[in-house]
Amino acid sequence: MVDDKKVNQVVESRNGLDDTPGYELPLLLFAGFRSLIDRLHAELAQQGHPDVRPAYGFAMQAIGAGGATASEIGRRLGVSKQAAGKTVDRLVTLGYAERTDDPSDARRKLVRLTPHGIDALTRSAAIFDELRAEWAGAVGAGRVREIEATLRTVVPSDAFRLDAAGWFGGA
Repeated sequence: MVDDKKVNQVVESRNGLDDTPGYELPLLLFAGFRSLIDRLHAELAQQGHPDVRPAYGFAMQAIGAGGATASEIGRRLGVSKQAAGKTVDRLVTLGYAERTDDPSDARRKLVRLTPHGIDALTRSAAIFDELRAEWAGAVGAGRVREIEATLRTVVPSDAFRLDAAGWFGGA
């Protein structure tokens, strides 16, 4: 439920399992995701990365350890080459990525993470570990493992993709 007036909820649905409307599950999952991402970015800002945005994190993951072309980044993010190029431009401006010649094809440019970009991803991983530990402290480590196991059971194996930014409407 968005609020007590059920704003944006056209139909009060019942799933037959209990009295919880079905639309609450995706909202709760999204709220959990959003709370983790918001806390991550607040902590990243305190640790020297105030310009990192969620879309940049997805893009840096799409660039990967070996680098990638703008076309590959766009495909991995589910956005056009042009949209990926704009995000890469911003990452380059901020010092998180650089464009280099592709050693295997002189016609192509590779986008690679800089040490600053690698630092942001390394710090992100450590912060996510801390946030997971906080959740475990709040509800118990066993319950967190149970939530993760349950999600692994119900989420299709091919659903773990980086194209969230594109799915939400832009990178």
